[in-house]
Amino acid sequence: MNIGDKVRFLNEVGGGIVAGFQGKNIVLVEDEDGFQMPMLVNEVVVVTDEDYSTTNLVEGKNGEKPVAGSKSAASTTAPEKEEKVTFKAPPMERRGGDSLSAYLAFVPIDSRELSNTRFEAYIINDSNYYIRYVYMTLEGASCQLRSTGEVEPNMKLFIEEFGREQLNSMERVHIQFIAYKRDKAFMPKPAVDVQLRIDSVKFYKLHTFQENDFFEEPALIYPVIENDRPARTLVIDANKLKQEMMSKAAADMQQPARIVKPGKKTDEVLVVDLHAHELLDTTAGMTNTDILNHQLDVFRKTLQENEKNKGKKIVFIHGKGEGVLRAAVINELRYRFKKYTYQDASFQEYGYGATMVTIR
Repeated sequence: MNIGDKVRFLNEVGGGIVAGFQGKNIVLVEDEDGFQMPMLVNEVVVVTDEDYSTTNLVEGKNGEKPVAGSKSAASTTAPEKEEKVTFKAPPMERRGGDSLSAYLAFVPIDSRELSNTRFEAYIINDSNYYIRYVYMTLEGASCQLRSTGEVEPNMKLFIEEFGREQLNSMERVHIQFIAYKRDKAFMPKPAVDVQLRIDSVKFYKLHTFQENDFFEEPALIYPVIENDRPARTLVIDANKLKQEMMSKAAADMQQPARIVKPGKKTDEVLVVDLHAHELLDTTAGMTNTDILNHQLDVFRKTLQENEKNKGKKIVFIHGKGEGVLRAAVINELRYRFKKYTYQDASFQEYGYGATMVTIR
């Protein structure tokens, strides 16, 4: 389908000329009055003109043009053109496809340059049903619509391209859709309403993009529904969260709990374990970014409280893991607390993954 093609609507009366496109699945159709209407690509068909006159039939069969003045020539002086509508073949169904399965997939455009590449997002429909979907991101209690449309049976649909600068706004995704079949009876499916938490840290790790059955390239795939079972919806119980926060505050009043004291005197070496399970009673409802910011807040507060204790040694246990917390701690020491000296702490006493800071 190209700009300038004449098209008709499949499910509505009317048509027009293709004036342009919006994205990969929206076509702008201009009617006789000059109005442009956005329509789904799969809801319009191209109207072609073909010449079935006797002239063309004779010429195509014999390879010769009819002689001027002959009956065939006379009868084709003003050939009539017939319009032929090209209809799209109905989608093929597969065995086992009546169990509804759908996924949200992210694919790096260039997996060899993961630190700089942009990403593509797709809705995958792995069933014999059509899916009418709404794809949104959540910010607090508000939603931001990112895409809406229809995915054909056993197909995947591109919905958007984005860069790393948008990852922070995509940590909570809300997807709704309804499933149906066309031109035949079918078993109805309940409407799907799922919220997913997208781990932005995974977009920095090559091994999180796995081989799969839907793309030739590695992809990060989140199930929305599998075999008629929706993914576990992200729900935060406000009352439960409030109780956990109150319990945590009461525990903080009874004991410091944030400082792990070794067998040495506290005025010689102070040990602070920055692991999330040591600092928080629960991480429910917290993103990886929230947890990292809390760990860094404890790190900064400890240094600020001891800034007058010249020569004080403080060991921060951050663990090895993926190195994200350690890198953040080192960055703070280099730029925010650069007057202090630091080094790897003794692995015999604290294991691997600890940094000792000396107050100067």
